[in-house]
Amino acid sequence: MLRLSPTRVLGLAGLLCLSAASAAAHGLERVTLRNGFSIDCARHEPAGDQVRVYLDAAGSSYQDLPAASIAAIERLPDPPPVAATPAAAQPPVGNSSVRDLLARAGAQHNIDVELLASVVKAESGGHPDAVSRAGARGLMQLMPATAHALGVKDVAQPDQNIAGGAAYLDGLLKRYKNDLSLALAAYNAGPGAVDRYHGVPPFRETRAYVARVENEFIRRKHAGGGKF
Repeated sequence: MLRLSPTRVLGLAGLLCLSAASAAAHGLERVTLRNGFSIDCARHEPAGDQVRVYLDAAGSSYQDLPAASIAAIERLPDPPPVAATPAAAQPPVGNSSVRDLLARAGAQHNIDVELLASVVKAESGGHPDAVSRAGARGLMQLMPATAHALGVKDVAQPDQNIAGGAAYLDGLLKRYKNDLSLALAAYNAGPGAVDRYHGVPPFRETRAYVARVENEFIRRKHAGGGKF
């Protein structure tokens, strides 16, 4: 299994988990725990002596927390709408410029540029205007709620999208002590799913995603780089 250097720096301090799908219809909630950590979620509901925190709007990913561990729950303001920019007005993004953006983000977060390129290839195939059926956007396929939590103002802009995606991956690598497989699984399925299964979730899509990114990373390292 591939692991990154333990000297990685400049991550997202205190990042616990982020929504894996958009909750724009209901707004986001922030659950602050007594230990100082916080969780941004789509919604919550009481479950006996626990509180069930839903990490996505569909309710397919959730985490149960002891009610006594929660200090406060507040509603977050809705993220600003992404400004629509005419396609003709957007400068073309060639392989070299994407590579530069990946190199810059990798240097900031001490993440191998080939790892970021491997994630981009798996997420969007290198297309900055890619939009998934679930609403994830851009080169690193950020969900609107995740982008909002990361401070990304316009997910359609490659530089902001890559900066946000690299910061998110950085936080996940820190959370899972540089275990690349767990960090990639959380990037795909959400940290709640990884924590619930105490490892890579038994989801076919997630397991295939982790293998695809890791294999592409190995290929790129052996080849001395690649497109993007």
